[in-house]
This record gives sequence, C-alpha cells and structure tokens, in this order.
Amino acid sequence: MKLRSSRLAMLVMAGAVASASVGAAFATGAGAAGLKTGQTIYFIPKDTINPYEVIADNGGKIALAKIGDKQVVSSGTTDTAAAQIPSIQAAIAAHAAAIVIAGNDPSALCPSLASAQKAGVKVVSFDSDVTCPNHLFINQANTQQIGTSEVDLLASEIGSSGQIAILSAAATATNQNSWIKYMKIELKKYPKMKLVSTVYGNDDPATSLTVLQGLLSAYPNLRGIISPTTVGISTAAQYLDTHKSLLKHLVLTGLGLPSQMKKYVLDGTVKEFELWNPSDLGYLAGYAAASLASGLITGKAGQTFTAGKLGSYKILPAAAGTGPSVVLGPPFVFNKSNVSKFNF
Repeated sequence: MKLRSSRLAMLVMAGAVASASVGAAFATGAGAAGLKTGQTIYFIPKDTINPYEVIADNGGKIALAKIGDKQVVSSGTTDTAAAQIPSIQAAIAAHAAAIVIAGNDPSALCPSLASAQKAGVKVVSFDSDVTCPNHLFINQANTQQIGTSEVDLLASEIGSSGQIAILSAAATATNQNSWIKYMKIELKKYPKMKLVSTVYGNDDPATSLTVLQGLLSAYPNLRGIISPTTVGISTAAQYLDTHKSLLKHLVLTGLGLPSQMKKYVLDGTVKEFELWNPSDLGYLAGYAAASLASGLITGKAGQTFTAGKLGSYKILPAAAGTGPSVVLGPPFVFNKSNVSKFNF
C-alpha cells in the first residue's frame, strides 16, 4: 500500500526526503577501486510514495554514501512517464553524473533520457526497464524466472486447475508486462488453469481495490490471483483478510514486501509470495551508476564491476528484448516459516 502511516512517513523522511537534499558538495576525487567521489546521482523511482520504491531508493543512498557520492531522489506521485520527465530535466540542469530510473513507460521517457545522455549523464534503469539505447538495466531477478515461478507457486496451491487472474500495476510498466508474458507461456504447462482477466491497479491502493472487487464480481468462481506488485498484493491481502469466506476457494500470491505481508501470512490469508530485497536492488543500481560515471565500465556485455557488500557482478548481453543487464539474484519465497525473519 502507499504509505500513509507514521512508519512510512519515517521511511520517506529517512530515504526520499533526506536523500533529495543536495547539501554541501563533495570535492570530486578518486575513491576505493577507482570510483570517483563527489558525484551527484539522481534516483528517479516510479513514484515517491510507494514503500517498495522508498526502500529501493534508500538502498541506493547507502551505496552512494559508502562511495562518497550524493543521491538526489526526485519523481512524481503518480506512475506515469509525464511525472518523471521533469526529474530527468532537473538532473540535466544539475549536471548530474548519472540517472537511475525505474521506467513508468518503456519508450515515452527515451527522448528525455537521450537529452540527458547528450549532456554527458549516464543512464541506468532498475526495477522497470526502458527501451532506450545505451543504458544499463539492473534487473531484480531473471525476468523469465519471476514470471514462471509465480505461476508455479499458484499452481501448487490450487491443484493446477481453475480460473485465475492477474492484478498488475500500470498497463505500461515494462517489468510487469515482461513477467506477465512469461506467466502466459508457463500457463501452457497447466492446461486446466485458465487466465480469465488481467487488471491494472496502477500501484494505487484505491484503484487496486476497485479492480479487485470488479474481478471478484465478474468471476465468482475465481481460484487464484497473481499480483506481481507490492501495492496490488498488499491491497488484495487486506481485502481478503476481512472477507475470509473467499479464502475457501480463492488463493492469492505475487510479489510483496515481508513487512507488509507478514500479518496476512501468519493468519493464513496468504500462504506464499515472492520478492527480492529492494534495498539491495537500489544498492546495486547505485554502484552500477557510480561505476559508469567513473568510467570503470561502459555497459558492454562481459564487463564486471564490484558492488560493495554484494560482491562482483557481470554485465549480461542483450536478450529477449532487454539490453545489457545485471541480475541481482533469484527471487525468494516467503512463507510462515520464514517471513518473520525479514524486516524490509
């Protein structure tokens, strides 16, 4: 859900607001492993309210502080390309060394990002890729593996049979659409499972709730829902938690934050869900951007760089519509046995 609690306010203060303050400039110099210090790097999330985005941005802040660079977090409050373009323009005006962006649209941001590159700003996408040339994508996990594992999780819970639906984020979100493509491919392995609808909550709790209720009304025999978005799955879990009778025939899984989903796993509303550590994703993106801006890598496939506590990473070649990329690691399955051990 989008943060309105005091806990979220603290996250925003610590992650986004504090990061957005440019502060006093560092003197540019050379740091560990040849990384330049004193560089300014803009993080442009999908929006500045989503708790997942706040945690990821804060991970980038930790990485850049370790290097000796500055982070500026800037974006809108809605998941649209139009809300992100002013932040790209601000990065250009500030002579930022790099931009790290979670694309709300795969192509609409490209003219603005091209202007940034022309001005000497390196471009890294993370979480949700863009189709623009000459950038490096930091992928949270193997795209195909995310899509297929979500279907496999649901299949194991519903006996590989019944109507299912997908509650996604924005219809233009690159990551969501890539995962859904592989979900549909994986569903061919389960001929008794039928995808009846894909709906879009735009990573907004109110919209997610509305489309969820529409699904339940249109498909009273629905057996399963996959929501590959932290806002969508937490909204759906909250609704099902107060409508327990639906759990007699309906299963929910997807991608969620353990801090948001723990209650629903422990009380049986949700059995299993997946994710990676969004803080580590932002941390890796921060090191990748700093390495590009320092001239240590160019983004060419086969090159390697060190990402602090996470170790060494190799840039993978373009494949399946994705340009050169780095994969953080495989998704992790959370359930009643382990969800209480994680606090992000």
